[in-house]
Amino acid sequence: MRSRRHLLTRLASVAGTAGLAGCSRSILPTAGTELGLPPNPRKLPERQHAQKEFLRTDGNGNPIAPRHHTVLLLELDATPRAESARTVERAMRTIEAAYEWRPEGLFHMLAWGPSYFERLGRLDATPVRRPENHSRTDDPRLEDFGAALVLSSDIPSRLRTVERAMFGSASSLGGKPVDHRLGEVFAVAGRRTGFIGKGLPAEHTDAEGIPDDASIPEHAPMFMGFRSGLSETQAGEDAVTIEGGILNDRFAGGTTMALTHFTQSLSEWFRGLGDDDRAARMFSPEFSPTDVTDFADSVPFSDQVREHATEHDIVGHHEKVAQARENGKPLLLRRDFNTTDGGRAGVHFLSLQESIDDFVETRRAMNGWYVRDDSEAITDRNNNGILEFITEVATANFYVPPRPDRSFPGLQVEE
Repeated sequence: MRSRRHLLTRLASVAGTAGLAGCSRSILPTAGTELGLPPNPRKLPERQHAQKEFLRTDGNGNPIAPRHHTVLLLELDATPRAESARTVERAMRTIEAAYEWRPEGLFHMLAWGPSYFERLGRLDATPVRRPENHSRTDDPRLEDFGAALVLSSDIPSRLRTVERAMFGSASSLGGKPVDHRLGEVFAVAGRRTGFIGKGLPAEHTDAEGIPDDASIPEHAPMFMGFRSGLSETQAGEDAVTIEGGILNDRFAGGTTMALTHFTQSLSEWFRGLGDDDRAARMFSPEFSPTDVTDFADSVPFSDQVREHATEHDIVGHHEKVAQARENGKPLLLRRDFNTTDGGRAGVHFLSLQESIDDFVETRRAMNGWYVRDDSEAITDRNNNGILEFITEVATANFYVPPRPDRSFPGLQVEE
């Protein structure tokens, strides 16, 4: 398979420890044992990105994402060594001890960026690399952070409380003392915040980019009025997990994460387009608004993007992205959410994938450059899905280790 072959090539120089692939079963993780710490007392999934088994679902079996999200973008302030890794592991265990692993509690992931692996002198032998610009009309910041702490919960106060405990001076978290903080090792270089879920976008219509008379449906989960994340339009957690394969490398059991910030200009989306036009641009001109409402767990595309360009002079966002699949399955597991960061409507597109190449392939499919030859009305932005209404402003890549290797992955512990 394409992405796995790519990983095997990139990681060929990596000597591995035992592979950690397999289903996201609950185990007693051994995180910290190499650092001289006892096994983690919490019974949690081995994969940091494992949420599916713990999420609620709707009547059609689609997972319901946590409603509130924060991503803290971090710079490494300490030397990569065993004592720093012990501090990080103890701090992460403090978070785990405070809240249950569920939406009503807290999900969290500690991810690591290219600059960290470059500091170890191992960037070329890892699954992550620096981001690139894949747009011809946008000029995003290509960001390179040392790490990122990803937090999500149905209870927004949990996210703020964790941030104060890990990077502030709060003395307790969830009723338990805070003796170790991530702030001893990292500095917060940026924050991404947001929300997803029924009714939340309608509560944030005062942001720039949303007209006063915007017709955001009262119960819509996203600013553009449509729901996201139907189960058959998402890659599974197994599919985005890096396999050990013949190399048995220590990156197995983890995944890669892409984080892209798009701002949204919704005045024309709501004022200039009718319901039919919005459905065509978001999904495909073959669907009516009623069709979209009736989608259960999948979108039944006809796979006729070029024919639609010729016939309708419009192509849909989702039908373009559906061109990037492997054995008929999506490449990305999306955990995106809307935002009003900076006072402007937008979306933080957070995706998990086995290889960053999978994200790049999907992003290029979204560009729809290949359909411009089929219709003079379609340009890099106009009539090209939703590209006319979004602007990419920043993007970054990360590696998300399995829980046992989350504290300074790849560090050779000699102390």
